[in-house]
Amino acid sequence: MTTINKEDNGKKGKFTIYENEEIAGEMTYTWAGEKRFIIDHTLVNDKFRGKDYGKQLVMKAVEFAREQNLKILPLCPYAKRVLESDENLQDVLF
Repeated sequence: MTTINKEDNGKKGKFTIYENEEIAGEMTYTWAGEKRFIIDHTLVNDKFRGKDYGKQLVMKAVEFAREQNLKILPLCPYAKRVLESDENLQDVLF
């Protein structure tokens, strides 16, 4: 079973994905004003590669952005590739 948690201290935050309560990966972000955040890093631990966990983390950020009417600036190469390759995700790009 996988779960994704979000932590945010008002300046930075992260989404962490767990598989059976073990950390499988995380995606970090930094706030850039009140309506934008920068995805700066996405990492999936080697043990959990090939399970689309990186994409699940990016999609959780998209869901968060849409719910809060935010824009995403993906500086992380992986997140940038995911967001720019799907025209259905263009609405959240800054």
